[in-house]
Amino acid sequence: MAIATNLLQIKSTLPKHVTLVAVSKTKPVSDLMEAYEAGQRIFGENKIQEMAEKWDQIPKDIQWHMIGHVQTNKVKFMAPFVSLIHGVDSLKLLEEINKQGKKNNRIIDCLLQIHIAEEETKFGLDEEELASLVSSNEIQELKNIRIVGLMGMATFTDNKEQVKKEFTHLKSIFDQFKINNSQFTILSMGMSGDYQLAIECGSTMVRIGSSIFGGRN
Repeated sequence: MAIATNLLQIKSTLPKHVTLVAVSKTKPVSDLMEAYEAGQRIFGENKIQEMAEKWDQIPKDIQWHMIGHVQTNKVKFMAPFVSLIHGVDSLKLLEEINKQGKKNNRIIDCLLQIHIAEEETKFGLDEEELASLVSSNEIQELKNIRIVGLMGMATFTDNKEQVKKEFTHLKSIFDQFKINNSQFTILSMGMSGDYQLAIECGSTMVRIGSSIFGGRN
């Protein structure tokens, strides 16, 4: 029952406007079902194959979020059911999601990933790349995707001031682009270690795994 307890405890601390994505990667279906029984309906996975296998096995009223880095050749496996793709960082990937969305007669919601961390390893667009992508003619042609907001990951550090600075920076980019893009409603930032800070900085969606399901196996 620990999963249900953790989940309800976290939910009780979240403001109404913040959506909780339960990050269930590497966790068995039984763990997901415990969270499901406790009322959770949004799950995040970082491997498409694993997500597709789980989707196959458990109730269909679940929203599946792809939160990991997406390889173009794997998009087809999640296109029939994925609810939101968090880490989109190129036109090429958007074109593939659009193509697979069209095949499945769906419009697939996407978040553009912005690089805010100091680490070089994190994926994402910078502000200039974001501006040219959002205003490009190519993106206007893609009728089977909908860009509904931005996502970012802060530097993995204990320095709260730095994390706060990065979150605040992402929020200011979000606000700037929201003016001309009315469907920008989601700002996905914050994970188990820093989600409270992310919410203070304006996050509307948090991705929490270990605080719900315990450490990774």
